[in-house]
Amino acid sequence: MIAAQTAIVAALLVPLAGALAISLLGRWPNLREAATLTTAALLFFCVVSLLGPVSAGARPELTLFEMLPGLPIAFRVEPLGMLFALVASGLWIVNSLYSIGYMRGNNEQKQTRFYVCFAGALAAAMGIAFAGNLLTLFLFYEALTLITYPLVTHKGHEEAKRGGRTYLALLIGTSMLFLLPAIAFTWHVAGTLDFAAGGILAGKLSGTALAALLALYMFGIGKAALMPMHRWLPAAMVAPTPVSALLHAVAVVKAGVFCVLKVVVYVFGAETLSSGAAAWLPWVAGFTIIAASTVALYADNLKRRLAYSTVSQLSYVVLGAALLAPYSLVAAAFHIAAHALGKITLFFAAGAIYTAAHKTKVSELDGIGRLMPWTMGAFVVGALSMIGLPPAAGFVSKWYLLSGAMSAGHWAVVAVLTMSTLLNAGYFAPIVYRAFFRAPAAGQGHDAHHAHGEAPLPMVIALTLTAAGTVLLFFFPDVPLELGRAMLKG
Repeated sequence: MIAAQTAIVAALLVPLAGALAISLLGRWPNLREAATLTTAALLFFCVVSLLGPVSAGARPELTLFEMLPGLPIAFRVEPLGMLFALVASGLWIVNSLYSIGYMRGNNEQKQTRFYVCFAGALAAAMGIAFAGNLLTLFLFYEALTLITYPLVTHKGHEEAKRGGRTYLALLIGTSMLFLLPAIAFTWHVAGTLDFAAGGILAGKLSGTALAALLALYMFGIGKAALMPMHRWLPAAMVAPTPVSALLHAVAVVKAGVFCVLKVVVYVFGAETLSSGAAAWLPWVAGFTIIAASTVALYADNLKRRLAYSTVSQLSYVVLGAALLAPYSLVAAAFHIAAHALGKITLFFAAGAIYTAAHKTKVSELDGIGRLMPWTMGAFVVGALSMIGLPPAAGFVSKWYLLSGAMSAGHWAVVAVLTMSTLLNAGYFAPIVYRAFFRAPAAGQGHDAHHAHGEAPLPMVIALTLTAAGTVLLFFFPDVPLELGRAMLKG
């Protein structure tokens, strides 16, 4: 257990130490980026070292100090947190490799600050993943918002600043107006903020009060992008593509849906919510899925289309949590990993297209697959996962989600998932068709000096790895599925 506690501390401190090293090496880009990759690899090693004990049933704990009597800053590694930490730390390695190609290929300014903030964001993500109580979770949740703000406004122009203001206002506003009061009321009712199997509100609250508290949590966790608290996400698309990958796949939105699932399972408890307090939530999640998919269908800007796809896909996790069925809860946990791999692949592809061909709109992508076959091949894999088709990991989570909806007798959810699948195909299939089966229109040819095709090699390697990971997760889903099942046991 001492070794496990050391791993918890290391997972929190390694990214911070890496941020310091990156800052000190800022004048030497090769050394700075070597420090980034080394830090990412070390963090992943620390996280993986905890997987064995957690899978065997251990729940490593660490308490740092008490802020107030009975309110400690404490950490506890349970299966859901283990899954989130694996996803975030593993994808940081690939995202760091991609970032090297992207930042250099586009001659981005302030690259050292970029890598420092990225490392800080991963430290905050680890704190969220391993938080042992709501207080610790809240502090790291807020830290993640603040440390990613400079990344959203990285380009420094007025549009970036405007996007950053929306990002900060919505995320800080929702957490202060809804999440913090929800946590305070939970403390008042339950007398504790510690996460516990079966929830800490069992027998403490019921009826309208329970439903209202759940609403405070669901809308207070703004990073989950449940409508109407979603506007920060498309607004943040002004950031460089590696930041979009961080927001959509590695840390930020995954922190949001992780918090939703953690609150449902370890604060309320599925049995407590089965009284009907969560009956409204599948409808809100279902509306978000369909409405966001419809907006994506008509978005010509590629990153905007992907952003609204993310809003829709995040509500798959919320929907799985809201159904409260064992299959759906496992599906919600699995989709954290499946969506991360698929969506990071799509954003990597979008960034590669921008870097190599300077194209940002779907209507400009005619014939791009012929020049960039690796990039667009990876895009196809990511799109299959978002649609929910084999052999991509998104099929597994959608299968479990459908099974959960059927076992709960929630046929409206089955209809939502069916409609969502058709809409997903509706906004991804035209991109693939344009890329591979249409020639560039007159005057829309791709830049002559980029006619050699693919983006810089680090970017192509990264998107190929994540696409391969999406397929491998379909064939070898055991680790996230087992962690999802273990989550239900506490």
